[in-house]
Amino acid sequence: MMSQNKKLSIAFYWHMHQPVYQLTPEGDYLMPWTRLHAVKDYLDMVTILDNFKNIKLNFNLVPVLLDAFIDYGEKGMHDLHSRLTVTDIKDLTADDKEFILNNFFDSNYRTMIYPHEEYNRLFQKRQSMPNADISAFTDEEYSDLMALFNLAWTDSVYKNEYIELRKLFKKKKGYSLDDRRKIIEIQRDIIRRIIPAYRKYVEEGKIEVTTTPYYHPILPILLDIKSIQIANKEGLPDNLKMPLDAKIQTVWALDKIEQLIGKRPRGIWPSEHCVSPKELEMFKEIGVEWSISDEGILSESLNFEFVRDFKGYLEDPYNLLKSYEYKNGLKMIFRNSLVSNLISFEYPNYDSVLAANDLYDRIKVMQGKLLASPDDNHILTIAMDGENCWENYPNDGFTFLKTLYELIENDESLETVLISDYMDKEKYHKPLKNIASGSWINRNFKLWIDEPLKNLAWNYLKQVRDDFCKYVKQNPYNQNIELARRELFIAEGSDWFWWYGEPNDSGRDNIFDYIFREHLKNIYLYLGLEVPDYLDIPLLSAISNLSRYPKGEINPNIDGKDKAEDDSWLNAGCISIPDGPVMKENKFFDKICFGYDKENFYLRFYVNEYIKDRADFLNRTYQMYIYTRNADRKHSLSPIRLINKTENVLPVTKEKFHNEIQLAIHAGELRLVRLIKAIPNNLWVIENPREIVSVFDKVIDIKIPFDNLDIRHGETLEFVFVNANIGVNDVFIPNEMLLNVKRD
Repeated sequence: MMSQNKKLSIAFYWHMHQPVYQLTPEGDYLMPWTRLHAVKDYLDMVTILDNFKNIKLNFNLVPVLLDAFIDYGEKGMHDLHSRLTVTDIKDLTADDKEFILNNFFDSNYRTMIYPHEEYNRLFQKRQSMPNADISAFTDEEYSDLMALFNLAWTDSVYKNEYIELRKLFKKKKGYSLDDRRKIIEIQRDIIRRIIPAYRKYVEEGKIEVTTTPYYHPILPILLDIKSIQIANKEGLPDNLKMPLDAKIQTVWALDKIEQLIGKRPRGIWPSEHCVSPKELEMFKEIGVEWSISDEGILSESLNFEFVRDFKGYLEDPYNLLKSYEYKNGLKMIFRNSLVSNLISFEYPNYDSVLAANDLYDRIKVMQGKLLASPDDNHILTIAMDGENCWENYPNDGFTFLKTLYELIENDESLETVLISDYMDKEKYHKPLKNIASGSWINRNFKLWIDEPLKNLAWNYLKQVRDDFCKYVKQNPYNQNIELARRELFIAEGSDWFWWYGEPNDSGRDNIFDYIFREHLKNIYLYLGLEVPDYLDIPLLSAISNLSRYPKGEINPNIDGKDKAEDDSWLNAGCISIPDGPVMKENKFFDKICFGYDKENFYLRFYVNEYIKDRADFLNRTYQMYIYTRNADRKHSLSPIRLINKTENVLPVTKEKFHNEIQLAIHAGELRLVRLIKAIPNNLWVIENPREIVSVFDKVIDIKIPFDNLDIRHGETLEFVFVNANIGVNDVFIPNEMLLNVKRD
């Protein structure tokens, strides 16, 4: 029977990007992530279409990623990990072995290490020692570790295509040098297939390929820094004067995709969904037909807040399910950020078939709310990172995607579309008179600027660019100018500024800092100029410890009042949360205090006064999670359900816990405080004991009996706070340690 729902078009739009991990075009890659994601994600994300007749997908390929495919596949280049992998064990130095022990376990434990018995054994052995003891591992174990690391990152789907690979997976241990070399060669062959595959599916009309400015810069910052709202201008140049760079990087990207894929992109995915009026004007000027951003930007542009209930369902999805036409004629679509967050962060924790059905049900709920729409055509945009989340899924996400695509293909009221096809079909695009400047994170640019360390990086870049421009004017015919310009454009990429300063921590920030400064140095080396001394100075600064532990027991009033005469919290421990780049406008709290008596654990949250004064405070939901565990009895632990965006996660995110405490403020009221318990097999179940007391007036006060947290007398409670607003990267407080209190 035909559905009575209005037909809904769905645009799946997968973004593929990795930064430049080389110091020079001829040198080894310092990090392996491009190669590893290439053999785990980039090819099978498109070849999955062979299972479907009617599914169509959209992909965004950043040109610098395609350059890396050519380096690995055609030029036979290495990263540090692959070069060690093909090295004879007898030739490894002590430093090499220490590097292997510290870096070849960079895999998701649940989905990539645990399933391989020997890899898991080696992991447990390494975990048992505080430092890398190279003498504790045999030559055979080093060989196996390198082989298993690379196999774990190679999607098992390729076992059906490479007989040798199937044999290598089945071997499980006792890998030889020839085995390791074979693994790397098979990986190279997979990488060589990626670009031709995308070209083939474009020619067949099954996918559309768009691009992003060549080295992934934040265009609004390059185009006009003065038009961006910046609260902290410390160390920031008055004007970057880089609009020409923004235009060149965009045109270069369009040219590159046309050269490699065979068709010039009609659309542009702006880096990190960062948009501004000047950016959209530039896109139209160079012939781009459409672009994309996040629902938060649409909300700001329309002055319309998308309100969701506690299950995440939009009260009115109409405006988010339409395409738009900016005043200059450029078309725009806006992604549903909650769906992207579910796929990235939540669904990996559940059975893949159930997760796919949950998303399908959510799509049908949205569709059902369109019955009163005056329009015939509607588009749901599911646009997100296409590489980083799948390692957290069973079967590398294949089961989830295959189930989801099957559900959609078998539903006659749903269709998947190529975005340009939809734009051509749709005769009426809603007018968009204004575009708000901002990104997918917090509707601003604070992850890349507006913080002392990030501002200093922009200052470095501006000084170097000024020297470059001065040289070019005086020596326009130097044959190395274009080589130097490439280095400049690399340094303009978003990734360096993402990792500088607060709040992100890759675990390897020192390497990102080093690569950034080396590319700036290369500009001078190519031009034959003396390298300034300041480029030898790392930008990174030390992390300060924000926590103060309780001085003794407390017996506070749980009233949410924070009265000046109330001294019942004086002995509590406290964490003051600074105004970093995701803070001020977006941080949930200014300060968190915690304490205890013999029976109870107490928490007080000082709500950020800035957000309480925002016009949209009553329409927004703010969420905080507290993860706790018994430090003395570590059984039946489950992992944190909030997953970072990147594969380089903070150590604290890898810990497991007994309890998850959720709290949420919605419409200015405390709407939710609930306790969720860990159960075996890494699962969670809601418990919600009545004994928990919570009050919100000026502050949030919470009292939780230790018994509800399974903490006996004499045992220690360990805990960490996680700020987890929808659409915001998780912020761990503190991010380098667990806090603790002991029940007397």
